[in-house]
Formats: sequence, C-alpha cells, structure tokens
Amino acid sequence: MNLDFTSDNATGASPEIMKAIVAANDGTAPAYGADEWSRRAEQALAQVFEREIAVFLVATGTAANALAISALVQPWGAALCHGFAHVAADECGAPEFFAGGAKLASVAGAAGKITPQTLADTLELMPRGIVKQAQPMALSLAQATECGSAYSLAEIAALSDMAHAAALGVHMDGARFANALVTLGCSPADMSWRAGVDVLSFGATKNGALACEAVIFFDPAKAEDFAYRRKRGGHTLSKGRLLGCQMLAYLEDGRWLRTAAHANLMAARLEAGLRGLAGVRLPWAREANEVFAIVPRAAHDRLQKEGARYHVWTPRALEREARPNAGEVFVRLISSFATQPAAIDRFVAVAGGG
Repeated sequence: MNLDFTSDNATGASPEIMKAIVAANDGTAPAYGADEWSRRAEQALAQVFEREIAVFLVATGTAANALAISALVQPWGAALCHGFAHVAADECGAPEFFAGGAKLASVAGAAGKITPQTLADTLELMPRGIVKQAQPMALSLAQATECGSAYSLAEIAALSDMAHAAALGVHMDGARFANALVTLGCSPADMSWRAGVDVLSFGATKNGALACEAVIFFDPAKAEDFAYRRKRGGHTLSKGRLLGCQMLAYLEDGRWLRTAAHANLMAARLEAGLRGLAGVRLPWAREANEVFAIVPRAAHDRLQKEGARYHVWTPRALEREARPNAGEVFVRLISSFATQPAAIDRFVAVAGGG
C-alpha cells in the first residue's frame, strides 16, 4: 500500500489532464501561447474570478512567485513575507534574483500567518525614504500557508488594507489556493481581488496538473511589461498550448474544486485519526490538505519500518514551549487528489501500534 505523504507534488497528473495534453498534442497550433487553448484558459480564469484580468501561464510555482514579486518590487525594494513562507525558504533566492537583487523581509506570526500587529511592527522598522535600507514595496501572503493554515477573508482584507496604506502591492502565493478556497467556502474573487490582492500565483500543479501555474493580475494595466519578464525568465513556452490545455482541463466543470475537496477530506480523516492516538500532539488546526503532528518516536519508527514516507519538519516553526522533546518527532503529512482512505487508515493504525 502506498503510504507516501511527502507532498502533493509526489502525485502524478490527473487522468483528465493527461488526456487533455494528449488531445492538444495532436496536429499543429500557433506557438508561444498564441493558441486557442491558452486563449480559452485565459477566458475561463476571467470567468472564475468574475472580472477582466491579465493571465500569464508558466510551468512552475517558483517562476510564478518570483516573476510576480519582481513585477511589484524594484531592485532597491523589499517584499515582506512570513519567515517560513515558500518564497523565502524554498525558492533558492529566485524572487530576489528576478527582482534584480531586491530583499525578502521576514515577518513573524504563529502557524505561518502574518498578523496586522507583526506587519505593523515590521513596517515601523522599515520607514520609507531612508537611503541606506531597502524600501518596502510588496506584501506576499501564502494561501494556504506553509504551516497548513489559511487566512480568513477578514485577515486578508486587513493585511491588504495595511499594505496599500503603506503603498505596498499585495501578492498571494496560491500554490494551494484551491485547498484554502474549499476550506473557506467562498468564491475565488472573494479570496483574492475583493480582499485586496493585486497579483495572484494561481497554482494547479499540486492539485492535479502536470506542470501549470498562472500569474494573474487583477488590474491588467499593472501587467504592461510582464510578457517581457516572463520571456526573459525563460517561461514563455514555445508549445504554450500544452500549458493552456492543462489549465482548461483543470477548471472544466469545477474539477479543480473537486480534487481539492478530496485532498482536504483525506487530510481531515488523517487529522482525526491521529488526534485519537495516545501521545500525538497537533500543534495547530488543519485548514487545508497539510497535517502537522508531533508523534512519539516509537510511532515514527514503526511508520518508517512500514515504508511510510513523509517529511520530518523543523521545530523552529513551533512556539518554543510546543516543540518536541527527545522522545518525539515533528512531521508534516500531505494528502492529494489521489490519496485513498485505506492509506490513511493504515497509516493511523501503524502509528498507533496496530
């Protein structure tokens, strides 16, 4: 039985998206995104978000985030983000590179979430106009966060209002946008531009695509030079239809929401199972498809012997008093659209000594 909970990236593409790629591959089509699949994908995204938008398809989440941030931040500027945000911890300096050397400035907050107070504290330490320091120009929020938490609509709006008042643009890393959206039960528009987000990295790869993300500008006028940024960054695919067809299949008939709902449901099942085991601690609530747990080392050893796969996570993400002791292990577990209930149940049984 497959007990791989390392990442939703470990799962392949959904059958429907693979079929769409095979179909689009037949024959010829205009190159570099000038094809009908890409145009239809752009139109479909405009319908999803209920407004005119500028859409740029890319192949990776790192490209989406780095290029989006570069559109908001000058080389002498700074993008504010959580210290454990993917853009800061997992993208090998790509945002700084594509922004010409701009800084990422760390903002604190429990469970991976920036708060109005921590944002205010950071902005206070970075007043504009001091030549010796990077100028704050953007706020980057992850939805869902690297800790599996989700910002409420009110939290996004409050942070966006503060950012805009300080003349910062707002970027959202939406690699797991669909998972957070299902949790909140709201519309894509409500969780993005209506809450003050200016630029969204809209993820599809973690939720069933082969390799497809979209950078979405909710004010097309702010995307004037983005086509050049994307080309210069090496993400204007010559066979762009193979991106467009993925996004179309992803959105078709609400497939993206169904796959995210399944992943969330499996994570909820896993969370409930672990919560019932002696010695297991859950440091924060699951709000998407990621479960973080502090498990007894004996349970960790049993799971490893069974062949279960997952990441041992850094305790630095936890408040000091909640960190694991010598007999415990802090782990991250992620479910996907392909996770099966039987795998969840087996994992919990092994962890519990069954």
